[in-house]
Amino acid sequence: SPTLLASAPGRVNLIGEHTDYNDGHVLPLALPMRTVITVEPIDGPVALVSEVFGEATFDPATPAGTSSGWVRYVHGAVELAHSDGYPVRPWRGVVATDVPVGASLSSSAALEIAALLAACPGGDAPPPALLARLGQRVENEVIGLGTGIMDQLVSAAAVDGSALLIDCRSLDTRPVPLPPRVSVVVVDTGTRRELETSAYDYRRADRAEAASVLGVRSL
Repeated sequence: SPTLLASAPGRVNLIGEHTDYNDGHVLPLALPMRTVITVEPIDGPVALVSEVFGEATFDPATPAGTSSGWVRYVHGAVELAHSDGYPVRPWRGVVATDVPVGASLSSSAALEIAALLAACPGGDAPPPALLARLGQRVENEVIGLGTGIMDQLVSAAAVDGSALLIDCRSLDTRPVPLPPRVSVVVVDTGTRRELETSAYDYRRADRAEAASVLGVRSL
């Protein structure tokens, strides 16, 4: 008997690749495809089932590193929200998603933001910028990827009918309405990738080296 539906969308980026972790500007767009988690508060371990990901349980009192696979994102969201002082409640529920996994449409960010909203329901949830920062920390600190803030922030703060202009240094956002006769077409090539096995972190390391050589905080 769920008491809450926590939901967050995937995204496609219109312009601004590899500029989010360089404190630049990006212009992503939330997708109609979403990840939804039903929430029924319980005492004890978090218990989840998903047709896409499978079944998993974890004890929210244990480190997220003790989990593996997809549930690490959820466990990490719970751990970091609790460590930042948000009142986290254990729950059981179902994870459903129609965001294509491994298609560069931010299925992981949608799962992170939905998990944070599930763990901190209602008025207890952080505002969008802090919510996104927690989601980014899941990627950085739990998963071990040096990703920027774009995916999580558009998932947390998107406005219907608009792209979202994000200043990744200040985290200021501004909706940019799409022209009414414009369609954004996303084509699935059928190829799949995981950031953990891609050259993403190598590019971020290149950026850090270039900034150091130039003597600046960020490119």
